[in-house]
Amino acid sequence: MNNLLLRNVRPMGGRACDILIKDGKIAGLGNFEPEPGQPVEDGGNSIVVPGLIDAHTHLDKTTWGMPWHVNNRAAILRERIDFERENRSAIGIDPHRQSMRHAIGLVAHGSTHIRSHVDIDPVHKLSLVEGVWETRETLDGIIDIEIVAFPQSGVMAMPGTADLLDEALKQGCEVLGGIDPCGIDRDPKGQLDILFGLAAKHGVSIDIHLHEVGDLGAFTMELIFERVRANGMEGKVAISHAFALGMNDYIRVGKLIEEIAKLDIAILTTGAPSATVPSIMRLKAAGVRVGGGCDGIRDTWGPWGQPDMLDRAKVIGMKNGVRSDAELEQVLHIVSQGGADVMRLEDYGLEIGCNADLTLLTGETLAHAVVDVAPRPLVIKRGRVTARRGQAVVDMP
Repeated sequence: MNNLLLRNVRPMGGRACDILIKDGKIAGLGNFEPEPGQPVEDGGNSIVVPGLIDAHTHLDKTTWGMPWHVNNRAAILRERIDFERENRSAIGIDPHRQSMRHAIGLVAHGSTHIRSHVDIDPVHKLSLVEGVWETRETLDGIIDIEIVAFPQSGVMAMPGTADLLDEALKQGCEVLGGIDPCGIDRDPKGQLDILFGLAAKHGVSIDIHLHEVGDLGAFTMELIFERVRANGMEGKVAISHAFALGMNDYIRVGKLIEEIAKLDIAILTTGAPSATVPSIMRLKAAGVRVGGGCDGIRDTWGPWGQPDMLDRAKVIGMKNGVRSDAELEQVLHIVSQGGADVMRLEDYGLEIGCNADLTLLTGETLAHAVVDVAPRPLVIKRGRVTARRGQAVVDMP
């Protein structure tokens, strides 16, 4: 019975009110007196928004809380993938312990939902997924975790991976991942035909990492478009990163975005500072569903990142040259409602009947909240307080 009276908060930065929560759902917005024995939390005139969402991350990878990992390798995608696959066990990256640390960090900073890509390959098979499954069960009621069966090392390049993806989906992974059909597998038709075949077999959606830039990335997108149409998967495919949409060809990018909107393909961005990234404002103007994620944080790929979606909102905003208050509100949308739209979450929001998944933010306005550097005053999951002042109610292992 997750009942709570949350007093003195400003929904989306508006007029202050109370939020009445019953059975984990929003039962009323207004002015209320607590019922006998009902828990009460004072929001202190904070802004309240629906829980933040990390819709693109890698829970199984972080070295957070471990001894410092010395990174002395070239920033080459294939090299980083191979090093991680071959050395993660020797380094001691336990998928359950490390995913717990990452997920609890996200809770502490206001997240209520995660979409995590988890590596599957012939070396580790489903062991990494099993570790994150354990984390999902342990944190049930604190944060929701959706798992993407992710062929980080490729599908065609790593024989046996397709069968492992099939088994992962059979066992309960909700989404099927993919990665650079040209750049990693060098066989775009082979990879994409397998992915769309598996998605149709299991009735799941697809989320493809596409680091490919320029004309190559555009070509891969067009192959994805063909398969979305052929398989009737409109609204069931996402492209993560989509670096090709940042190329310096306004007209061609516009035609790609037009087709993305027509096929209801979602775009997930991390605002990668070292890459060309899609324009979030152009995507949103076209009606494209856009979500955000912190990607990998402090792992064998690099030392950067925080388990904090407001920190990531700043990265996305700065990479996109965002300055106006209206644009900052759109960045906040990407790390909250936008992620919910991509993940097709039901009962998400601040209306009566929605799940009471809430994050309190500091600041005078929504724009101020995005750029303010302060702990989240309170985080609530289904009416249960999960974090206070930047500290989760559960400890990191």
